[in-house]
Amino acid sequence: PRAPAGVGTVPEPCPLAVLSKVELRVSCKHLLDRDTLNKSDPCVLLLMQSQGQWMEVDRSEVIKSNLNPVFAKIFTVDYYFEEVQKLRFEVYDSHGHAGVGTHDDDFLGGTECTVGQIVAQKRVTKPLFLKYGKFAGKSTITIISEEISGNNGYVELAFRAKKLDDKDLFSKSDPFLEIYRIDDDRSEQLVYRTEVVKNNLSPVWEPFKVSLNSLCSCEEKRKLRGVVWDYDSRGKHDFIGEFFTTFEEMQKAMGENKVGHGDTRTAWGSVLRAASRSHPSRHLPAVPLGLGLVYSFLDYIMGGCQIHFTVAIDFTASNGDPRNSCSLHYINPYQPNEYLKALVAVGEICQDYDSDKKFSALGFGARIPPKYEVSHDFAINFNPDDDECEGIQGVVESYQSCLPKIQLYGPTNVAPIISKVARVAAHEERTKEASQYFILLILTDGVVTDMADTREAIVRASYLPMSIIIVGVGNADFTDMQILDGDDGVLRSPKGEPVLRDIGQFVPFREFKNASPTALAKCVLAEVPKQVVEYY
Repeated sequence: PRAPAGVGTVPEPCPLAVLSKVELRVSCKHLLDRDTLNKSDPCVLLLMQSQGQWMEVDRSEVIKSNLNPVFAKIFTVDYYFEEVQKLRFEVYDSHGHAGVGTHDDDFLGGTECTVGQIVAQKRVTKPLFLKYGKFAGKSTITIISEEISGNNGYVELAFRAKKLDDKDLFSKSDPFLEIYRIDDDRSEQLVYRTEVVKNNLSPVWEPFKVSLNSLCSCEEKRKLRGVVWDYDSRGKHDFIGEFFTTFEEMQKAMGENKVGHGDTRTAWGSVLRAASRSHPSRHLPAVPLGLGLVYSFLDYIMGGCQIHFTVAIDFTASNGDPRNSCSLHYINPYQPNEYLKALVAVGEICQDYDSDKKFSALGFGARIPPKYEVSHDFAINFNPDDDECEGIQGVVESYQSCLPKIQLYGPTNVAPIISKVARVAAHEERTKEASQYFILLILTDGVVTDMADTREAIVRASYLPMSIIIVGVGNADFTDMQILDGDDGVLRSPKGEPVLRDIGQFVPFREFKNASPTALAKCVLAEVPKQVVEYY
């Protein structure tokens, strides 16, 4: 348990973040044509923001003479739910050996987004912009994300072909192979593009490693399509032929010491052979693929699970008169107060996982208009029929505008708000097809008055798709609040019933007063992915 921060105390370390790795695939459409004689030769640079600076992480291959490139390069990035990970994609027209990013290259456009936005939507298409925010014509970039999960293995594949058709007049074909995965919606996802083998009708392509998730979504029977092209430097590649297979078929062929092949008459006039072998250091799962899989947080997010974020703000009199600069609710135009810092830090993370970007904002412990009766679960936008605000900025504006209209009072009762959000979670669970997970952020300046009711409400909420984060604002003694953080033992209701899941967390804001706001978000949100997985 965390001791109150003070002289001679050291704050307890925050929970360790759960690391996942995500694969990003990139394609573009309608790129600007910067070349005089041929089309642009695009290449994508991936940059990530670190300490306010953009740093190049990786870059794709160069695709010759193509304004609608599908890049074979797979970008791999670490993913943390509790961080805002800003990415920038920049597309350049490459010119030979000058190297991408030099003054000899033409900038075709760029765009920015977060890792959270990409994984929440799974597929993101954004316009490309030139300098000074100008649109790069009709250019767009599409980023598709897939998690590298713990059930995932790697395989090494090797392909060769025999007696390919000769598409060239004065020499032999220059073949290369593309492997596509056929998804459930019948769309095709490029898995790998081999090198070009020059002047050869029976090419043997270099072996390559690929994750099972990339190859077949960890489903052995999923259809794969292979396409062989005759390379053309102007981008007008000639189709030689195609074949269909599955990873299961390749495994059987390898096990029987033979290879599958297409019919030379009915397929495409060529024999294509494929062999596969498991990478020795990364074996395939022992259980059949698709059975007994342990799903991760990203599996649920990429499967359409939405995060619904609610903030509840303490408006009790102990905060001090908002007009006084000593008040915890004082609005300083140059420096946000602790309530705003905590709200924005956590809200900016959660907003990437909510498609409509609307957030419930509630208040408790104040007398509210028109009758100025004490309320412990009022909408800070004063709309009893719709407590949602447009984005985090909408929550901030509602908070600032409600302060002059209310009278700070008391007591500090939070059970009504926990129960209110729990009712919404229970209703959504019963009536909606798509899954929703609820995160309730409670910001308070003191120990709750209704501790018994709060414990009871948390135990009830532990059966629902819900997590509760309580941040203590100000310098009060929060020792008694540690009971709500299940880290030091199992939280129980007054009747002794334990929580089904550990869904509560309490942290004093002062532990992060001298750190960046992102440090608070990392700490309080680090346990959420585990809580989501435990529920589902």
